[in-house]
Amino acid sequence: MTELNIPKKNSQEEQTQEKLLLNPGETTIIIGANGTGKTRLAVYLEEQLGDNAHRIAAHRALILNPSVDKIPENKAQAALRYGYRSDSSNVNYRKGYRWGGNATISLLNDFDSLLQYLFAQQNNLAVRNNQKFNAGEEITESKTKLDILKDTWEFLLPHRQLHISADDINVSAHGSIDNQHYSASEMSDGERAVFYILGQVLAAKENSVLIFDEPELHIHKSILSNLWDKIEELRPDCSFLMITHDIEFASTRVAKKYVIRSYYSDPAWDISEVPESDFDEQTIAMILGSRKPILFVEGDQSSLDIAIYRACYPEWTIIPKGSCKDVIQSVSSLNQLSESMPTLNLKCAGIIDQDDRDEEEISRLNALGIFSLSVSEIENLFCLTSVAQEILKIEQHSGQELQEKLNEFKSKILTFISSNLDGDKLDKFVMEKLKIKIDSYLKKVDLSRARNSEEVTSILNENIEVLKTQYVEQWVSEIRDNIQNLLQNSDLDSLLKLYNNKGLLAEAASILKGSRKDHFESWIMRQMKNKESSLIRIIKENLPDLRTS
Repeated sequence: MTELNIPKKNSQEEQTQEKLLLNPGETTIIIGANGTGKTRLAVYLEEQLGDNAHRIAAHRALILNPSVDKIPENKAQAALRYGYRSDSSNVNYRKGYRWGGNATISLLNDFDSLLQYLFAQQNNLAVRNNQKFNAGEEITESKTKLDILKDTWEFLLPHRQLHISADDINVSAHGSIDNQHYSASEMSDGERAVFYILGQVLAAKENSVLIFDEPELHIHKSILSNLWDKIEELRPDCSFLMITHDIEFASTRVAKKYVIRSYYSDPAWDISEVPESDFDEQTIAMILGSRKPILFVEGDQSSLDIAIYRACYPEWTIIPKGSCKDVIQSVSSLNQLSESMPTLNLKCAGIIDQDDRDEEEISRLNALGIFSLSVSEIENLFCLTSVAQEILKIEQHSGQELQEKLNEFKSKILTFISSNLDGDKLDKFVMEKLKIKIDSYLKKVDLSRARNSEEVTSILNENIEVLKTQYVEQWVSEIRDNIQNLLQNSDLDSLLKLYNNKGLLAEAASILKGSRKDHFESWIMRQMKNKESSLIRIIKENLPDLRTS
């Protein structure tokens, strides 16, 4: 086991130490966004470990030249580890020769040295085995490091085969019947990257710590996890430290994980171990790695909702959580985590659809940091009078023409809503709203005084009786009267608080831009990416006012 201490601090506390315990055959992962000091940390840890560390930089050249000059194994090994080809090389040479005196930004260009070492090790083993064979001795080590690399590389990339001789490497398609080989120098970036990483792992000295800065570079996500499984399998004597910004890949690994938020020139890092929580690892790593407060919203990564929230709340990190229930649970879980680990300095909020919540429910959620939209669902924003007017302005309408187009829009949207609330459709709408009210009422039933199942049943029956005798007919009447009054008064904005229909956005697209819904959504997405768009300002005026401080 290797123990390391990382200088740790954030803007609120004095410098302390974050202890890392690196176990042989296991990977420890440090996740950080760009600009958080990941490479500086990799360099710092390499220097702390001295000769026990072998660091693979993120800024690395992947030029594979199998025709490289063949040199003695010890000189190739010295060049690979320290950057200087001499029997007298040691770890003191590393900073100046391997890293050119600037370890944080120097381009690592050691592929030639790696190949020279692998060829030399192969040739020396072949000579030793030949001598043993001639002497009638048992050959106990028959596979060279290049043999092991070939087997592993072909396992990960089964569509290709390596052909390795004493002084060259060629490649062919797997099962090729025309025997067409090409030089390994012509391999793809991904194929060369896998070869390079495997070679570095096999070449590392025994019981060392291999530090990988962004190991995922050039390697397809579909093989990354298998590659890392093989790396751990090949070198059970070594410890692995992965430093990456790829949260998705990191979350697939069973490993101790840390997140860095920022770097201080002391040197020190704002670093925290990823704690146990109700969140999946990808989400908790994103939360801890963010230097902004967290805003949980309904939807998914590809939805229009997320583009709107990111444009209107640029000072927040937006994390989509699917349903309203998921948003509420996420805010609650993160608040609990923040209370149990105050040094993480976490702040979060949530935004959910209006969904017919009454004032009492809205106030309760607001107290938890969860806020409701002013409309039934976010797509309804584009039917609000102020938003529709701004879209028409962007479309170059003005003056009397603008007012006429806006009146036409309101009239057609009201007609659309009215036609979808006619006859049986109104009854269906009323029943949907009634179910929401009944569900909300029953969720508030206090069962804490019940001592057994009979008392639970009794309390529920009492409340159901109250619902039947006092509320159901009253609510039906209120819902029906309210929606009919809003329609009669042409109160579009108030209707949009109650009425939800996915067809509304398509209707708005047709009226405002004469386009299909998908084209309208694409246009909105482009507007949301334009920080100067007046549409962002108008939409933001209709969203909850969130304070980051």
